[in-house]
Amino acid sequence: MATYTKLSIRATEEQGDILTAYLSDFPFESFDYSEEMLNAYIPQSQLAEYRDAIEEVLQDEGILDFFFEEIESQNWNAVWESNFQEVEVNGKVLIRAPFHAPRPNYNGLEIVIQPKMSFGTGHHATTRMMVEALLNSDLSGKRVLDMGSGTGVLAVVAAKLGAQSVFAVEIDDMAEESVRENIVLNGVAECVESVCGDASAIEGREFDIVLANINRNILLADMKAYTSTLSSGGELIMSGFLEEDIEILEQKARSLKMKYIGKLTCEEWRAVRYRKQ
Repeated sequence: MATYTKLSIRATEEQGDILTAYLSDFPFESFDYSEEMLNAYIPQSQLAEYRDAIEEVLQDEGILDFFFEEIESQNWNAVWESNFQEVEVNGKVLIRAPFHAPRPNYNGLEIVIQPKMSFGTGHHATTRMMVEALLNSDLSGKRVLDMGSGTGVLAVVAAKLGAQSVFAVEIDDMAEESVRENIVLNGVAECVESVCGDASAIEGREFDIVLANINRNILLADMKAYTSTLSSGGELIMSGFLEEDIEILEQKARSLKMKYIGKLTCEEWRAVRYRKQ
């Protein structure tokens, strides 16, 4: 059984959002916030390698009230499920867990996500913005890449909105298992292919839309790989970063001949959209 360490940080909600962005550069697998406490979960096997750097980030931000606690993954899953609430995006997409009652008269898309230790249940602002971006896209017949798919929620939404095919790539094997489970739960397994891997998994493929809700450093490192797979006029939609990160992402996008289309804002987080020229 995998063992995790929970990093608990006393912080305001605004601080929690900023710290989540910074800590996403480390192999934390999930975050939650409640009662002025940000909790971040990292595999115990990876903590020793990154602990000093994590503590340095916290100290640089003036955070001194934090502590590490070992936690069994099955206990974390139980806690996560007990706190999991339905999420609705723009009145058009309802994201719920299997243990929530269905809404047979709901007029929008009803997405079922089994909550586990994977990012992307719909609760985080970045996921909600990515869903909103998909709602504002014409996906009919499009080939979509969901890079860093987490639970697969964006892949499921894209498929439900008419995508011809969706290729979901997730580097964490536990999260990728969650993707496979969720595409079956939502009846989209025929048009969604899920693989465990990194940006090398998309070499030689072509997409009309690339979704990447990750973090600034990975986006900067892999943006060339994403754009190289885009068809002419294809779109790249990214999130997982703050306003202060946009300028450096914009520079990288321009160097790859990507045209800025627009931006979404939710809380402290941002999403941007580019088109391949």
